[in-house]
Amino acid sequence: MTTDSARSSATAASSLSGSTRPKIAGGPSPETPFPIKMSGTVIKGFGRGSKDLGIPTANLPEEAIAAQEQHMPTGIYYGWAQVVVKTKSDADKEATAVEAAPTIGESASSSTSSLSTHCPATIYPMVMSLGWNPFYKNEKKSAEVHIMHNFHRDFYGDDLRIVVLGYIRPELDYTTLEALIEDINIDIEVAHRSLERPDYASFKGDPLFLQ
Repeated sequence: MTTDSARSSATAASSLSGSTRPKIAGGPSPETPFPIKMSGTVIKGFGRGSKDLGIPTANLPEEAIAAQEQHMPTGIYYGWAQVVVKTKSDADKEATAVEAAPTIGESASSSTSSLSTHCPATIYPMVMSLGWNPFYKNEKKSAEVHIMHNFHRDFYGDDLRIVVLGYIRPELDYTTLEALIEDINIDIEVAHRSLERPDYASFKGDPLFLQ
């Protein structure tokens, strides 16, 4: 999809925004082309997730987007995510020394660190914005993943693995930042509800996360 056509779709679809949106996306089981698997080293993004929106994101590199681009129109997706740490800060090393290693499938509300390198890292629900972010008028397509867990560090240089299981909505343009934030929070709610279904929850055990 070209930049111009993506932005035209965003404008045309703007009427979908609002609190009356459905609170679940997709059928009882993931449907073609899902699941879609993506992975790569986390890169620096635009720095807006935490600063402007209060919703931090981790950005996948261009090659990860290009590998799946033909299967994925721009928009908002949901699925599972795992961060595999390559390098640790001193604080992470100290925390690892005193914490028990997490297990796959641990609740996203847990305060246990998922950054241990001694066993497969915890799997968390995620939403991903794939596209041009019309509100910010980006000139470069991005894949921005919001992992639904409170972390105490960023993931730059670490590996991010995701299994995408469904599509929530097209990317939209907005007249206010508040409207954008409202829709993002609805996306998060939709993702949580959608992933609770057994055929979606089972993908927490996907082989991608066991490497």
